[in-house]
Order: sequence, then C-alpha cells, then structure tokens
Amino acid sequence: MAYRFEDLKKQCPAEWRDYIEHSFVTQLGDGSLAPEAFQHYLKQDYLFLIQFARAFALAAYKSPTLADLRQAKDGMQAILDTELGLHIDFCKDWGISEEELADLPEARATLAYTRYVLDTGNRGDLLDLHVALSPCMVGYGEIANWLNQRPDTVRGKSNPYDPWIAMYESDEFQDAMQAEIRWLDERLADVSPGRFEQLTRIFRDATRLEIDFWEMGLNLSD
Repeated sequence: MAYRFEDLKKQCPAEWRDYIEHSFVTQLGDGSLAPEAFQHYLKQDYLFLIQFARAFALAAYKSPTLADLRQAKDGMQAILDTELGLHIDFCKDWGISEEELADLPEARATLAYTRYVLDTGNRGDLLDLHVALSPCMVGYGEIANWLNQRPDTVRGKSNPYDPWIAMYESDEFQDAMQAEIRWLDERLADVSPGRFEQLTRIFRDATRLEIDFWEMGLNLSD
C-alpha cells in the first residue's frame, strides 16, 4: 500500500479537527479574539520561528541527497531572511517591539512543541523530522483555507486579524504547503505499515502540541 500525507490526517481525525477548528482559530476568523491573546501568540510564535530555523538546520544535517540539502537550506533561509523580518514588522503593528521580542521567555507550550520537533529529528531520520513539522507547515495553510470557507469569517478592515489570514492564504505560502505535501507523499509511498504506524504517532503528538500552542495563546499561558 502506498501511503500519502492525507493518510496521516485520516489516522488522527479528532486531533486534526481540534487543531484546524480550534477556538483560537474561529475567534481569529470572526474578529472576536481578544487582542491580548493574539499578542501573546505573536510573541511566542516569534520564538517558535527561531526554533523552526534550527529544525531546518537539522534537516540539512539529516539530508541524504543534494536536493534535500538544498530544500533544507532554502527553508532556513526563508525563515531567517524573510519570515522573521515580516513577523517582527507584524509585531510592531501590534505594539510589540523587537527589543521586547529579544527578551521574551519561552512559554511551556512553545518549549514542549519545539523541543519535541528537534528531539524527534535528532532521534530519527529526515522523514521523522518532516512529519513532526508538517502540522505547522501544512496546517496553517489549511487553516487559512478553512477560514475562507466559513460563513462566519470576516475579511477586510473590519477584522483586525485579516492580515494573518492573508499571510497564509497567499500564493507563496500555499505553494510551499503543496511542495511539502508532495515531498511527504513521495517518501510515504515507500514506507511499510509498521513504519507508517511510527510516523502516525509522531504526527498525532505534533498535532496535539499544536493544539496546546493555540490554548497557550487563548489562555495567555506562560
């Protein structure tokens, strides 16, 4: 049997739904999310991106082919040279300075998720690492698409969180999401049922940690 990324989601339907349709997401979509909850999320997401860049550095080390090495290099470069800069600017729009970001402590949910990804990558191979990262790399694009399908989602200036939705519905992010799915589909097609079970556990755990990240933002948890 040739597995695909979609099969990972099918093995974890409740976790994936709870992640994609979390209260933080729905409130963000209809504009009712408390500003302090979004600000807390933005601060921790900045710290997450730094660890995400480290994960791509680990992916480079784990890369068995030149193509994989180039992909890892492009991912880390995109975070360091583009995404972090955009995130800093986004934070400034919400009254969060770069100096404040530099002094932030990591919330427990941030620590748990990012270190889980890095530990999974260290213990396993490149596929393990990509599966651990996939709820973020694929999920945010799916969340933007799901929000756009919801009748209660508010777009435009009347929703202060519209730029966030626009970021992840953008052609650039959607193309990156589809490229990641294609990469995963190619590698998953060759795994055994036993290996797929291992990867499913990684995917489920990472998705649960994404849910905790939303909870952290919603509840202003440290």
